[in-house]
Amino acid sequence: MTDASEFPFQDVPTTTLADLLGRDQVMDTGIRPLWGPVGRVAGTAFTVRCPPGDNLMLHAAIHRAEPGSVVVVESGDLDWALAGGNVCAVAQRRGIAGFVLDGLIRDLAEVREAGFPVFARGVIPIPGTKSAVAPLGEPVVCGGVRVSAGDVVVADEEGVVAVPAARVDEILTAARAKLAKEAAESLDEWESAHRSRIDKILAEQGFEG
Repeated sequence: MTDASEFPFQDVPTTTLADLLGRDQVMDTGIRPLWGPVGRVAGTAFTVRCPPGDNLMLHAAIHRAEPGSVVVVESGDLDWALAGGNVCAVAQRRGIAGFVLDGLIRDLAEVREAGFPVFARGVIPIPGTKSAVAPLGEPVVCGGVRVSAGDVVVADEEGVVAVPAARVDEILTAARAKLAKEAAESLDEWESAHRSRIDKILAEQGFEG
């Protein structure tokens, strides 16, 4: 079973990734951790599409996703739960790093007690049906962001970011360089550079004061 702490992006905050990737790769604010404090989740996306009112393919996915993966679900359904406590428990037992769901779950107390990370739109007590079959591993849209199987998904208390598979090495290298530079800079140095930059912008806009 993969140790999530070994995943290369585990130590990269979503704020750093957002700075590098821009708004298009950051999910909307409705996709949020459902309990806290929650640690950072990072893994390769295992993508699932569920139509409104149906959760069959998420239930199928927990038996097929690789350990260490993040299950990402397109649904947009705010009337029915995609998953409950047992589904999350099985996913956790199988080594899945977490869920990122454009939808709802139920049994939040159980999920919180187990410590299984779920980023979603909220909770509702009524479950969806199980009848709609769809392929797994196809591109999905979750929180307004297109996610393909093999993309890297990083989620923490700041939000959820998807790193396209083709840019993983580039973004990881840039993120580590950015974090190292920030760690080497004192607050005094940052403040001085920040003030100079802000004052320059103000002067260019004709601000006096």
